[in-house]
Amino acid sequence: MTRNRIRKLVTSRSALAGILAIALGLAVISFAAGRDGIDADGTLHIKDLAVPLSSYLSPEARSYLLHLLRDQPFAGGPSATQDIKGYRARQDEIMNGFLKPIRERYPVNVEHKTIAGLYTDVVTPQDGIAPRNRNRVLLNLHGGGFISGARTAGLIESIPVAAVEKIKVVTIDYRMGPEYAFPAASEDVAGVYKEVLKEYPPDHVGLYGCSAGGMLAAMSIAWFQKVHLPNPSAIGVLCASIGELTGGDASYLTGPLNGFSAGPALFHPAYLSHVDPKDPLAYPIHSPALVATFPPTLLVTSTRGMEYSSAIHSHNALVEAGVEADLHVWDGLPHAFWYNSDLPESREVYAVVARFFDRHFGK
Repeated sequence: MTRNRIRKLVTSRSALAGILAIALGLAVISFAAGRDGIDADGTLHIKDLAVPLSSYLSPEARSYLLHLLRDQPFAGGPSATQDIKGYRARQDEIMNGFLKPIRERYPVNVEHKTIAGLYTDVVTPQDGIAPRNRNRVLLNLHGGGFISGARTAGLIESIPVAAVEKIKVVTIDYRMGPEYAFPAASEDVAGVYKEVLKEYPPDHVGLYGCSAGGMLAAMSIAWFQKVHLPNPSAIGVLCASIGELTGGDASYLTGPLNGFSAGPALFHPAYLSHVDPKDPLAYPIHSPALVATFPPTLLVTSTRGMEYSSAIHSHNALVEAGVEADLHVWDGLPHAFWYNSDLPESREVYAVVARFFDRHFGK
């Protein structure tokens, strides 16, 4: 393994050690400022802490992070609660900014197709599907907080993987909030999956998504168990977890590291607002027996991603349950950074996803 890969591939244990090292460092700073910096319950109050950009960033990633911190290009726009159409239009504008260079870098064909009554985009590489993948398919579940991302974020997540892996990827326009509520998206994924199984055996199907889509990939495995559908060959939970999206140290540390005001990062979408937070159909991590049924699972995260702690916690739970699980962590990058195809780190993610599924597909 090369030095570059060693620094990018982080196991759950070593990632946790990194967080503990940060916490210990912050504790020293608080003690230096006086014992008033630590509450009785261990809460730290950190003042005058300077955090530089990661020394592990590529030049392209360093430039991108500076742009995000200084210019805040994704700020502004209508509120989702006040103007959902305007909010989605703004998000699609942002996604199309990422999509343009992806389309230029990765030549693919995109066919619109209705499957199980749902709109899907079927993405295939222009230079053809690899012979080994002619009887294989990946299903993508787009990110967007369960309120946006259809037909834009889905293509951002699908096009590079289809081109790199030379495989067909079907990205699903599932039902979202606020118009719909859980378990609508799980039902939609199951409906498409059931149709796909008429053409492909389950061990030749992979399922993955980013952010809300990564959560939905885990929810879908739970739903497949409920409706007695076989597991796919493997799943990818990218920039997400098999439970809550946010939690742990990352909820408090990643906001300020991304230039936002201090305070916990919370994720409570309307789509899940009525759901019991311990319901394993929505948050599978709360059922060890269910977690034990998971297929091989890939988790991808980054140390400035709000899901960082939850992804580590998910990896620990999967390994404890005896599930084959891979955790890849990129240092110093924000949530869903791999949407930016100009970053070498993003192209590493595409390769990781391709290799993972290739390794777990049935022969």
